[in-house]
Amino acid sequence: MFQRILLILFISIALICAAGWFWWPAFLLLLFPVSLLLLAIRDYTQGEHSILRNFPLAGHFRYISEALRPGIQQYFIESNIDGSPYNRNDRSIAYARSKGENDTNPFGTQENLYQEGYEWMSHSIAAKDPHNLDHDPRVTVGGPQCMKPYKCSLLNISAMSYGSLSQAAVRALNAGAKIGKFAHNTGEGGVSPYHLEAEGDLIYQVGTGYFGCRSAEGSFDAEKFKVTVAPKSIKMIELKLSQGAKPGHGGILPAKKVSAEIAKIRGVEQGKAVNSPPYHKAFDTPKGLLQLIAQMREIANGRPVGFKLCIGRKSEFLGICKAMVETKIYPDFISVDGGEGGTGAAPLEFSDSVGMPMHEALAFVYDSLVGFDLKKHITLFAAGKIVTGFDMVRAFALGADVCFAARAFMMSLGCIQARECNHNTCPVGITTQNKKLVRALVVKHKKDRVANFHKNTIESLVELTAAAGLESPLDIKRMHIKKRFSGREIKRYDQIFPYLSTGRLLKGGLPNEYKFLMETASADSFQGNI
Repeated sequence: MFQRILLILFISIALICAAGWFWWPAFLLLLFPVSLLLLAIRDYTQGEHSILRNFPLAGHFRYISEALRPGIQQYFIESNIDGSPYNRNDRSIAYARSKGENDTNPFGTQENLYQEGYEWMSHSIAAKDPHNLDHDPRVTVGGPQCMKPYKCSLLNISAMSYGSLSQAAVRALNAGAKIGKFAHNTGEGGVSPYHLEAEGDLIYQVGTGYFGCRSAEGSFDAEKFKVTVAPKSIKMIELKLSQGAKPGHGGILPAKKVSAEIAKIRGVEQGKAVNSPPYHKAFDTPKGLLQLIAQMREIANGRPVGFKLCIGRKSEFLGICKAMVETKIYPDFISVDGGEGGTGAAPLEFSDSVGMPMHEALAFVYDSLVGFDLKKHITLFAAGKIVTGFDMVRAFALGADVCFAARAFMMSLGCIQARECNHNTCPVGITTQNKKLVRALVVKHKKDRVANFHKNTIESLVELTAAAGLESPLDIKRMHIKKRFSGREIKRYDQIFPYLSTGRLLKGGLPNEYKFLMETASADSFQGNI
């Protein structure tokens, strides 16, 4: 195609020269289409803008509409703080920070500060100088049974599988993680060659399909697991129990999508449909879950192993806590995914109406771990629409030690929220396997944007920490965040989510909201004592 364009260009230039020789107005008439052709060639060959690379000339209408949109939007469509699942302000700040552009906001806030649900952080008159704070804050992940703890950045790439993402997207994300020295979660689709290419730090996620460590019967295979976790770039292992966007829902990989490459990566049979059940086959009790975690940690030579879940029945998580107390087997980390989390595809009912939102879930998990005196062993990760430094502040206030982000990092790659993820038609080459579309995503350009977004978001977190008069983001507590309920009714997070004292759930006199839950929770059954 490129050779054809060059031929057309050569002929066009020749025609212009000939026309200008005989009749100069013809030169002007031909100049416009040739200029468009030159612009199309430039669009097609550049690597900075995915839309223009896939859609030469036509893609410029997107940027023209972007320039005109503030006026049109203000009077005819919607404001910058509307829009779903991410409003325009969130998308704009992700783009600006990934490109290293000006991310400041003129003329004051567009938020209605007196609207129910508005939240803000309490700053301090005795603010700190952000230049004197650590600009690369890290948390050590690894409990008493971990032999190889990992120094983890406070912001990392959440689980997104190869297959859902293109190979170019995976390569760019991991290369960006390598530059920024943060972690990249593989998603449950297994460890692909594209995850390993740049040697960025990886979190290998094992889901209900056990891809990469799957036996012929579809359960956990210890020997295959050992082979998969052998690369040095795999720093942690995450066992996925459920996902915020579709908790309690399995999936089917159609036979036509199980190519030779996918079959090899996932450890399945080529050309045969693969079921990912909504439950695990390797265990069926809380104690069984912990035994599998201990087995994985041993095979992985003591690297941190944890689990991810979206909270459903609270008694089930308390059952896991009881099992930890009884077995003294502790996961090194727990990832809490909120119901607002994203996915490439999910039934509407599951996305909209199943799973606890992150804020409530995070507070509950933190308080439960403290109540069982377990938090000292476990690092708490949080995921669910994390984009800005304030999103991270809010998560830390509720108990998180580390944050995950998925869609925000997709925006750093150029995602325009086209919501074509489940149709294989992503216009910017991120969530598609169509090679003609994937070519739009140029890894050497996008990897820097991934690293930039991480760096600049951490910078914003550090500045907010300094504004609160604190030394570290981990010093942020619930009292630092306030929320308006109605009129003049304002509550601090510690009033909305009261803390439990250390070991409170091991003693008598339980809080009312925990009495029934503790009675029904069991270390020997997820169904509990009902």
